Amino acid sequence: MSDSFRATPPEQRWSGTNGYQGTDAPNARSSYENDDHSGEAGRALLVGLLGGLLSAAGYLVYRRLPEDQKERLHTQVRGAVAQRINEIRANFNI
Repeated sequence: MSDSFRATPPEQRWSGTNGYQGTDAPNARSSYENDDHSGEAGRALLVGLLGGLLSAAGYLVYRRLPEDQKERLHTQVRGAVAQRINEIRANFNI
């Protein structure tokens, strides 16, 4: 290819490829370098694990409740959910 069609300045040498230098480029970095996302991922995993353990413990306690307490709990949850739905409908004028 002649220098008249060259997209780079004449003093810059040809790279031999389409300009991509890969991870050997001076400003290239791997996806895991200089990123502090691994700490966040670890915390998210820990929170998820703790949430799973708490929900499993709650289910075991719930299973052992007598029927009248289960029904009372169902009534309370239905009331709380209905109240929250009404608040959301009021906020969005649905």
